[in-house]
Amino acid sequence: MNAKQRKARNAYERERRRLHRLHQFEYAARARGFTIVGGIDEVGRGPLAGPVVAACVATDKPLLLKGLNDSKQVRPELRLELAELIKTAVTAWAVGIATVAEIDRLNIYWASVLAMERAIAQLGCELHYLITDAVRIKSFAGPQEPLVRGDARCAVVAAASIVAKVHRDAMLVELDAVDPRYGFALHKGYSTPLHIKALREHGPSVHHRANWARVRDAQLELGLDYVEED
Repeated sequence: MNAKQRKARNAYERERRRLHRLHQFEYAARARGFTIVGGIDEVGRGPLAGPVVAACVATDKPLLLKGLNDSKQVRPELRLELAELIKTAVTAWAVGIATVAEIDRLNIYWASVLAMERAIAQLGCELHYLITDAVRIKSFAGPQEPLVRGDARCAVVAAASIVAKVHRDAMLVELDAVDPRYGFALHKGYSTPLHIKALREHGPSVHHRANWARVRDAQLELGLDYVEED
């Protein structure tokens, strides 16, 4: 075995071990007799615009997919590939959405929970055990495990985070085509200099979260007392 082959073999072994560590919570759940283990996560808590999106995945076997990780740690092009692999590998998957209006009415935490509840309702299969990213979903009647930093520590939660991220990014690209003034396709609604500049020039749209401080600041700078329906 030459140096290049040894390097490739070592990289393969490191990734194999990492993936098995990422499944420790699923292995523990199945050791207790739970067959179909679900993971759930949301994306879009921090942006100034756009919905919050949750995804739930359910599987009865390990997801030993190379590169599987917290969506924030995965390159965009690999996220797209992994999202498709996840959808074909799992028993079931679903997405739930809470709108900008619901975020403004409920607050971002409860809107996130609502999106998760909707994802579970759309799943179409029974979950024997649910692992969440540090959130307890009271409406879910089965056993669940809120796991701090679950998207970085648990395979099914990481998978859910990738599916949710890819879905939300696609929504913001579509939104950019409808209203190109803000650059949603580039920043996905997050608070970038480009987005802040556009907000100050055009004021908030109905796609912006009216209760966010930077959105309110943009309204005040333009002398607006409501969010314009552009």
